[in-house]
Amino acid sequence: MPDTRYLILAVAVSAAVTWALRALPFTVLAPLRASPVVRYLGARMPAGVMVILCVYCLRDLSLADHRAVAPLAALAVTVGLHLWRRNALLSILGGTAASVLLASTVFPG
Repeated sequence: MPDTRYLILAVAVSAAVTWALRALPFTVLAPLRASPVVRYLGARMPAGVMVILCVYCLRDLSLADHRAVAPLAALAVTVGLHLWRRNALLSILGGTAASVLLASTVFPG
């Protein structure tokens, strides 16, 4: 069994490495916060990411299939809730609930 001094040193080194790895991104990226490019991307990327996720989720959807109505209606609910209340949590939860409800009750299997 290792001695106590070795264990304390191992825990201290582990804690220092963990703290350094968590603090490193903040210290390296701090000068970029004033950059206009980073501010522009910070303002535009959330909408872009949501569009990419929607396209990815709906990419295999066949519009000729009657089961396509459930995800499209859920997408409409999500967009409508977000335009109405401007609350991301509400629109995500409402769209998810609409999708699950429609897929399990109105358009099963």
